[in-house]
Amino acid sequence: MFFFLPMTLNYIIVIYILAAIIPAVFLLRYVYKQDKIEKEPPGLLLTLIVCGVLAALCAIVLEWIGNLILDNTLTKESPYYILVLAFLVVAVAEEGCKFFFLKRRTWYDLNFSHLYDGVVYSVFVSLGFAAFENIKYVFSYGLSVVLPRALFAIPGHLGFSVFMGVFYGRAKLCENRGNKSGKTVNLILGYLSAVFLHGFYDACAMSGSQIANIIFYVFVAVMYVVVYQMIKRTSKKDRPIY
Repeated sequence: MFFFLPMTLNYIIVIYILAAIIPAVFLLRYVYKQDKIEKEPPGLLLTLIVCGVLAALCAIVLEWIGNLILDNTLTKESPYYILVLAFLVVAVAEEGCKFFFLKRRTWYDLNFSHLYDGVVYSVFVSLGFAAFENIKYVFSYGLSVVLPRALFAIPGHLGFSVFMGVFYGRAKLCENRGNKSGKTVNLILGYLSAVFLHGFYDACAMSGSQIANIIFYVFVAVMYVVVYQMIKRTSKKDRPIY
């Protein structure tokens, strides 16, 4: 019996990892297929997924620091605790880390040549982040979290990243046309839109009240529809930015 234990354990590990990453892979494939004009090189996309993993590791540290500061500032019974945690700790740290690695890896890359590329790059970083986070959750809590995270957490990260990516592509277009203020505004809007959506998502999910749950489901449904339309529209109207 003990002879077969390592092999059984290996199968369990593989099942857990596949269950965690398949939703992200499905969404990555969908966004990639909408890139109609010029496909991005696989090597670049792979490094963006790795950047997402690095962003997740950095976010863990920043959130730990943020939690320490928050716990020494507000009590958990405070009505503002969840809002500060959701918006100023989790959302700011996670979207900030994604944005940092996204810009560092792609801003000066010669492949960044079309508006839709901004969406592709942002989504690959974000879903690399989400896949790593999902693996962590699955190994911590088991397969019971796979379905809810596949329906909400993974698509949620996709939604945040699409907003960031649309503005990111516009920022690059502005820079190439010598519009420095337009570049700055779009970069800021890209980051802040992702932070707001992420923070609102987490605040509703953390609250646990019946009203918050209703708002959460409505918010998620609306965001999914809007994001789907944004992907389609940005893909259809894709154009060079040089």
